[in-house]
Amino acid sequence: MRKLASILMAILLAVLVPCTSLSACAINTTAAETEEALQEDAASGVSGPLHVTQPTSPAAQWLALQVAEQDDVLWVYRDFADGYNLFTQKAWMGSNDLAIPEMDETAPGLNGTSGIAAELNLLLHPWGGYLFLNGVLEAGESIPQPDFGNTAAGVDLSGATKLVFYAKGETGRERVEFFMGGLGWQDTTPREPYPDSAAKVTLGTVKLTSEWQRYELPLDGIDLSSIGCGFGWVANDVNNPSLFVVRFYLDDIHYEFAQDRPGPLFLQSYESAMPGTEEAIINNFAYLYDNAIAALALSYAGEHARARQIADAIIYAGSHDRHFTDGRLRNAYAAGNPASFPGWLSERGEAFARMPGFYDLADKSWYEDYYAVSTSTGNLAWAILALGEVSKNVPEPSVYLDAATRIGDFILTLKDARGGFTGGFEGWEGNQVKVGYKSTEHNIDLITAFRLLAELTSEPKYLDASEHAKSFVLAMFDSERACFYTGTAADGISINRDVLPLDCNTWALLALGDDFDESDRVLAFIKDEMGVGNGFDFNNDRDGVWFEGTAQVALVYLQLGDINGYRKTLDFLESNAAPDGSITAADRDGVSTGFLVSGTDIPWEYTKRTHVGATAWLAFAQLGVNPL
Repeated sequence: MRKLASILMAILLAVLVPCTSLSACAINTTAAETEEALQEDAASGVSGPLHVTQPTSPAAQWLALQVAEQDDVLWVYRDFADGYNLFTQKAWMGSNDLAIPEMDETAPGLNGTSGIAAELNLLLHPWGGYLFLNGVLEAGESIPQPDFGNTAAGVDLSGATKLVFYAKGETGRERVEFFMGGLGWQDTTPREPYPDSAAKVTLGTVKLTSEWQRYELPLDGIDLSSIGCGFGWVANDVNNPSLFVVRFYLDDIHYEFAQDRPGPLFLQSYESAMPGTEEAIINNFAYLYDNAIAALALSYAGEHARARQIADAIIYAGSHDRHFTDGRLRNAYAAGNPASFPGWLSERGEAFARMPGFYDLADKSWYEDYYAVSTSTGNLAWAILALGEVSKNVPEPSVYLDAATRIGDFILTLKDARGGFTGGFEGWEGNQVKVGYKSTEHNIDLITAFRLLAELTSEPKYLDASEHAKSFVLAMFDSERACFYTGTAADGISINRDVLPLDCNTWALLALGDDFDESDRVLAFIKDEMGVGNGFDFNNDRDGVWFEGTAQVALVYLQLGDINGYRKTLDFLESNAAPDGSITAADRDGVSTGFLVSGTDIPWEYTKRTHVGATAWLAFAQLGVNPL
């Protein structure tokens, strides 16, 4: 399997505000009022940005649901190598004299992309099973170890009312016991320093059927304050006298809670792909950019509590990096709760923000990704925008503003006296290097991010930084071709003309607004060079439709007062959206960008997978909100 450049790591894991030419805002209207406002503004020749909304945004509703779905559930197993999974360490129970059977966590399941296949050869092992443990990761180590009650590393499951899972047998005659808790206990007596807060809670021996069945283990009245064994199974020959092999399947193992427990959360960026495929490499990735714009879309849609959950995850990540303490954020994190599991410690012996990765089925090793562990300036800018917007709708705005200014101050260290801000840092911890290239896209983001910080803090340094970024962006404009180039080469001087990205041009128009008088010519360039039917490609090879960029074009039409263009483009987007409101990254697999994945020779392409980032931009288009 071709992999992203990686380092082996064996860790198994809107509030409404007055509209300005450069401030995102929305006006809630009825559909008829929306159309009337559009027609009136067009008739009056308004040249500034238009900010009008549909009554609702199905895309924003979908984003809100993705956050809400995790409020009353904790997953033991959702899908293979899933970012939401807890109790990721597996420990065999039984004889070690012969080959220990392995569970296949990539087998076909009931839901999602995978399930678990378990098998016990009773001729070799008269009894045996597996514990699903939290385990521990000691400070300075990269390989977690099973823990059987020797460390204070239990997961607090207080409030859970039941353990739920789905199972079926190969023949329908299999009998298996399922349970949780009991780690560090000898029957009814605790025997280890940090035993589970509950003795073993068992469903008893269950006769499975050959079809998927739902099973529930009630937990009312059980002390669940510290649980190291989240799930387990055991089988034996006594209960299976007619079988030589007990083979069965598991899926969707989770705890359900009577009361919602909303907390910090990163959304998985892409719909999961089947294990073993190249696309599955990023299954558990929660890209910072995707989550920042999701938080913005939720804020503009009035889903302030949901936006706050993502913003809280961003704050946690920035203050709990496992290596850095300078305010930077990584380009991606593991989906789900950002906090490391209890007992999993950084090199400093502290809790840390979990990083994403992928499990290579061939060499049975866990890898992290070069781009994910790096820091890109533009992603930081979007985090500032998200935190700044969320701060307007929380009881303690200073928490979010302090986090945003910390990020902004870090970005100030990337200022290039020759113009603009450099691209950030790349590489593995301890060996990261400050890159020399300057991205037009990044600097567009900074125009708005620093301006927002200046508005919220009244600090002149941020307004100066915004103008510094703006000067660079304008320098990347080619008046003859009427386009913005992607930025500079590694020397920070030579202009990179090799790739012409759509977003450098759409974002420039959205961010510059009335300060730029060539918008109509740039839009004509976009349509001529990147149009694909009623959609738009990432670049000018026109090999497919990039829905995120197409939503950006819809907002450009809206800003320039082209109602028909806006409506036509939005209708096209919505015709390609799923019934639930989400949309895929592209209209087909393999839509090229012209770039390589950072640190590799692998082409960076978009696929036809549901994408948080594309759905957030669709929400912006539906709401008529310009986030820049």
